[in-house]
Amino acid sequence: MKRLNIFVDETGEFGFGNDASELYGVSFTFHEQDDDIMPELKKLNDRLERIGYTNMIHMADLIMKRGDYSKFEIGKRKSIFNAIYQFSRKIPVKYYTLIVDKKYTDNSRVLRQQVSSAINKMIKEHNEYFERFDKIVMYYDNGQETLGTILDSIFLRYDGFEHRVDFDHEEKRLFQVSDMLTYIDKFDYKYKNKMSFTKSEKYFFNLYEIRRILRELNKKRF
Repeated sequence: MKRLNIFVDETGEFGFGNDASELYGVSFTFHEQDDDIMPELKKLNDRLERIGYTNMIHMADLIMKRGDYSKFEIGKRKSIFNAIYQFSRKIPVKYYTLIVDKKYTDNSRVLRQQVSSAINKMIKEHNEYFERFDKIVMYYDNGQETLGTILDSIFLRYDGFEHRVDFDHEEKRLFQVSDMLTYIDKFDYKYKNKMSFTKSEKYFFNLYEIRRILRELNKKRF
């Protein structure tokens, strides 16, 4: 049985209040079950062990120095980022990210339509690829129920589709890769569209680093 695993994470929210995000993004990591990632996974976990942090990597908290990372200095936090980045660069996977600028969106309903339309377009463009698989398993924890509903409505067209909501976030490092992608691609969108960066973003990354990272990751884009 040929199986495709899809790991999904989002950034932003569907709301439009004063404290709402400027951007909404969704990132996908596509992994064919037959492609072995265990050697690189072991390297990642060994590297994190040496750094002294083996829990789930949450990119927003890592960059903003909060939560688990509140007492970590910049060097250690950068080492954690580089560990997941090098893993994402070397494993046999494909990536896709959509970013919606809420400045051009009237309300939550329109935003839902835009997100659904972008995912549908991606699916249609690569339908032959998805049709190759007997089983498609999507890992998304329904952190946002609205997005979960959109994903289900789109992927249910494929026989053998399964949406897993409950899974070990620390064990599923590919889910954490999607989390990383949302942040990297959001940073890229901000730069290209002359949007302001947070103090944490400017402190953690410089433009040269982001361009280098994107050059490597773009080789795996869907």
